[in-house]
Amino acid sequence: MLSAFCERWQPETMTFHLPFGEMTITLDDVASILHIPITRSMISFSQLLRVDDANALLVQLLGTTDVETSRETEQCRSPSVRLLWLRDNFSNITDVSSDDDIEFATRAFLLHLVGCTLFANKSATSVGVVYLELFRDLSMVGSYAWGAACLAYLYRQLTTVTKFEVRQLGGYLTLL
Repeated sequence: MLSAFCERWQPETMTFHLPFGEMTITLDDVASILHIPITRSMISFSQLLRVDDANALLVQLLGTTDVETSRETEQCRSPSVRLLWLRDNFSNITDVSSDDDIEFATRAFLLHLVGCTLFANKSATSVGVVYLELFRDLSMVGSYAWGAACLAYLYRQLTTVTKFEVRQLGGYLTLL
């Protein structure tokens, strides 16, 4: 069924061309289905991260060591981390954990969450470290238009599948 949708996606109009007419996924659909904000601060990144920058961000915001982060990004061959690595390294928080450890684990959980849902990539096994920047200040997480970013990401994934005859699709596929 997903492949049928991908075949009917028209990147010029961001719509599906169906036998009964054109149809698209709107921000209202995202808000109704996912119940996440669509009208707050936009999510944007001024540039993509290099691996060295990703390692520094991981050390700073997740409290990991340089050796751990270098090993992980080398294994991913990109400024990304495996979802399994996040689960393995940050699932041991207890009631006696320090406030810093709880903050690190919270950021790791949120990074894992967006990597599995809103910004899922084609591999479904890793997430770009660039999203970690959104969790630098945890009090700001609720101020972003997550729904708008999710929809834009899905549109981009659909366009990529159409143009380059890619066989895999990323994004939050529940919206399809």
